[in-house]
Amino acid sequence: MREQGSAVAWVESPLQLLCAVEARHAGVAGPEMRVVTRAKLPALRVTRAELTSLDLPPGLTIETAAGRMPRPGRRAAWVLGDAFSGRVQLTSLTALPSRLVLVDDGLATIRVLEQLTSRAGTSLLRARVQATPSRRVLGLAAALRLRAAARAGRLTVFTALPVPADLAAAVRRLGAELITHDFAWLRSQPAVRHPRPREETVVLGTSLVRNGLIHRDRYLSWLFALKGPLAYYPHRREDPGDLAAVRGHPGVTVYDGGVPVEMTLRDLRPGQRVLSLPSTAVTSLRVLLSARGVPVETVDVPDDWWTPSASVSLRSHLQMFAHERAAP
Repeated sequence: MREQGSAVAWVESPLQLLCAVEARHAGVAGPEMRVVTRAKLPALRVTRAELTSLDLPPGLTIETAAGRMPRPGRRAAWVLGDAFSGRVQLTSLTALPSRLVLVDDGLATIRVLEQLTSRAGTSLLRARVQATPSRRVLGLAAALRLRAAARAGRLTVFTALPVPADLAAAVRRLGAELITHDFAWLRSQPAVRHPRPREETVVLGTSLVRNGLIHRDRYLSWLFALKGPLAYYPHRREDPGDLAAVRGHPGVTVYDGGVPVEMTLRDLRPGQRVLSLPSTAVTSLRVLLSARGVPVETVDVPDDWWTPSASVSLRSHLQMFAHERAAP
């Protein structure tokens, strides 16, 4: 790992924030790192409070943005989670950090790597987004900057996700450094602030309904047919109406942690299990819970759950991601 220089991190989600802390702990971003979180996001505020109550790695500070996104200096590393962010892409055109470090941002991280290793001329754009011509140009320029950083040996991807072996090889051929981690810092911290749920079955909520990718009635029917009692941990983007229906169902207890499930569920014990539709949380929880003897089970999405908005490629991507083993 490298410990020279300082770093500034810009994060826009709880998972990005947690992974930035892990990057500092692993030494991939220098001995000092200033983590700046996007303002006015309740989930980020709650996660920041949780993290600062723990034993943070030395040299790390967390603050909330007072105004514009901070720019990295020429001698600083720039730690990012959302490479699709317009603010990030615009800043990348003029910023000249000594190094770029990409940390996890859910399944979007895999899409970033796929686009970076695609044919020349591929823009960095989110899935299912109808981009304007100007947005495509910005995404193309950002992709060119990231590829140039990779070729110069200045791009590191720091991830706990199961990057498929062929994609991992393509990332390394590009010149980027691909480092996997197992939440070493988080595993070293006490879980006393989140006593484990009493229920044997823990179900993770999903954003697939809110995003219009699976039918609401199919999902809720499956959930309510599970044998209880159930502990339900909502996804931070779940529809409030759907969550109200879940709260009102007998045998289901909704736990409003407000922070990543990696933090709230890391103290589960043998005899409990986690159920989830395909998500990045499946991978990270397996990393955290396998040594404890707690199974984390992925529920394959039946064909009749999908809506017309879910393309065939998206469906196969999600299913592959849920079961793919990490590259060595």
